Amino acid sequence: MEYKTILVECRDQLGFLTLNRPEKMNTFSSQLARELNDCLRQMDNDDAVRVVIVKGAGRAFSTGIDIAEFAGKSATEYQEWIALMDEMHLTIAGMAKPVIAMVHGYAVANGAGLVFAADFAVVAEGTKIGTTAINVGLLCTGPVIPIGHLGKKKVLEMLLCGDLIDAAEAERLGIVNRVVPADRLEAETLAFARKLLSKSPLAVAMGKKFYYQMQDMPYQQRFTYSSEVFARLCTSRDAQEGVSAFLEKRPPVWQGK
Repeated sequence: MEYKTILVECRDQLGFLTLNRPEKMNTFSSQLARELNDCLRQMDNDDAVRVVIVKGAGRAFSTGIDIAEFAGKSATEYQEWIALMDEMHLTIAGMAKPVIAMVHGYAVANGAGLVFAADFAVVAEGTKIGTTAINVGLLCTGPVIPIGHLGKKKVLEMLLCGDLIDAAEAERLGIVNRVVPADRLEAETLAFARKLLSKSPLAVAMGKKFYYQMQDMPYQQRFTYSSEVFARLCTSRDAQEGVSAFLEKRPPVWQGK
């Protein structure tokens, strides 16, 4: 499929998805939201891709939703509109493959939401991140859902104060994985991606599914599910290969089975 608002590249088992509205600071139009979700699903079904990297063209990762689409909707239309903007959270959570956000400049409102939705985030020093919709009388309700683990006080501060935080603070809070010099952003993101590529693709996919599935389970049920996942992995070819390779002191050759 040919996209109008994103760029797509696949190489070396990596899928690169670039938000490509630099003149609009990569704000989310409805078209961009649809194309983003479609491309993520396509990459999840592409056997040539094992890890997906999402980045932004120009000066920013993304500065939220395109306000030009705001006016003139009914309550039902607004609900459908924001559901489309939030859909990326469910798309990424449902993917077997890990998604890394490669972030620079600004990640604001729905742009911050995409960072939080991603499984991992590598961020350039100096990047500003914020759930800022409160500043125009709205709320970043969708974006804060993945960071609910931060606790009531911090989540409410982000939701209701709308301040920008810097990359170092985001790393301290545990909502990004790495903060790196801007000129090392791509190299460090690729290094992170290659670390994931070095692991069993089956274990990575099952581990990601385990994380998202167990979030909604009662505490004791999580351990029942854990034992089921672990037992299934134990009978896999990749587990047999991984243990054999460890004992034989050689690199494993993964089959993804």
